[in-house]
Amino acid sequence: MNYLEFGGQYVPQQLKIKLNKLKEEFDRLVGSEEFSGEYRRCLKQFVGRPSPLFFASNLTKYAGGAKIYLKREDLNHTGAHKINNAIGQALLARKMNKTHIIAETGAGQHGVATATAAALFGLKCKIFMGKEDVKRQKINVNKMKLLGADVFEVTTGNQTLKEAVDVAFDYFLNHQDVFYLIGSAVGPSPYPEMVKYFQKVIGEEAKRQIVEQEGKLPKAIVACVGGGSNSIGLFADFIDEKQVDIYGVEGAGKGLESGKHACAIYQNKIGVIHGMKTYVMQDENGKIKDAYSISAGLDYPGIGPEHAYLYKTGRVKYDSITDSEATGAFTLLCRLEGIVPALESSHAVAYALKIAKQYDKNDAIVVNLSGRGDKDLNTMIKIMEQKREKNLVKTDKNTDIRSM
Repeated sequence: MNYLEFGGQYVPQQLKIKLNKLKEEFDRLVGSEEFSGEYRRCLKQFVGRPSPLFFASNLTKYAGGAKIYLKREDLNHTGAHKINNAIGQALLARKMNKTHIIAETGAGQHGVATATAAALFGLKCKIFMGKEDVKRQKINVNKMKLLGADVFEVTTGNQTLKEAVDVAFDYFLNHQDVFYLIGSAVGPSPYPEMVKYFQKVIGEEAKRQIVEQEGKLPKAIVACVGGGSNSIGLFADFIDEKQVDIYGVEGAGKGLESGKHACAIYQNKIGVIHGMKTYVMQDENGKIKDAYSISAGLDYPGIGPEHAYLYKTGRVKYDSITDSEATGAFTLLCRLEGIVPALESSHAVAYALKIAKQYDKNDAIVVNLSGRGDKDLNTMIKIMEQKREKNLVKTDKNTDIRSM
């Protein structure tokens, strides 16, 4: 499927044949009441849906503007939105008589979700993960292994999500028996459409829940964007609601001018990555640049093709949040609401805090809290220790010797 000039299948002919067969099976099965019913039962009985829509009253008071609601995807089984898609695609793989699934992962949430779905449906599972992400996300790596998955460390390039996807696609191309369970709304068609289909439950629930609680639609919705699965899941049911402002938040890392960021849209350059045409971080020669974000799930140099389309048409505003702003929002949500968010989700929370005063106090903003922050505790503890040491040094320098 193409979204204007975005999307497509920029892959070898051999892979196109596999992809077209996948699309044929996907279209057939999602039209089946048997498949849809089994998927819905899994979401309800295994994942624990619907996830709550929580009014963050303390955060709202702190921001001093519109009411902030959190769509609690962090409360799903496995702790993130990724399980919605993993269950759907694993069920699809089983219906196609596949016995072996592979997946890429950055933050590890998709890896855990895929390993979980594989265990549930009795499938062999291999997860590709960059070596740097393995270091950052040790907790999730251990979970994957406990669930029976084989975790393959990718040591090429920047050793993060992009390289994990590269190696996973090579494996998929060269192994006819495997099913590639892509976690984000990226890649060649039909993957962006499939991921959107299995994630749109987020926005469907959120729309129903906000109307039940507020009696009207929100004025704005916000989600973080790496490849873009949680965000397209929230956005899908609101795109045609023109009165609702939609914001996608990329990772600005150490700042856009530093070059150390993960903002694919920032330089407005279109290219091809992982079998799709989209906005890509690239140099003047078209070479893909390394992306950087403190959150492994946003550490990707491209963006899903439908996001590229929504940006170009102006329906969604895409902006960015720095590491510092995201870690600040992480701490704030812990202290004010007793919720430990993923660093990815913290980017969306930080942006909601920025825009809250643009809206009336009777308006509502829905933020997709896409995952919980257990996986990020080591990163955050290190940051807190570094801040504490800096403060101690400052205190020491400012101490009057006469008081010693």
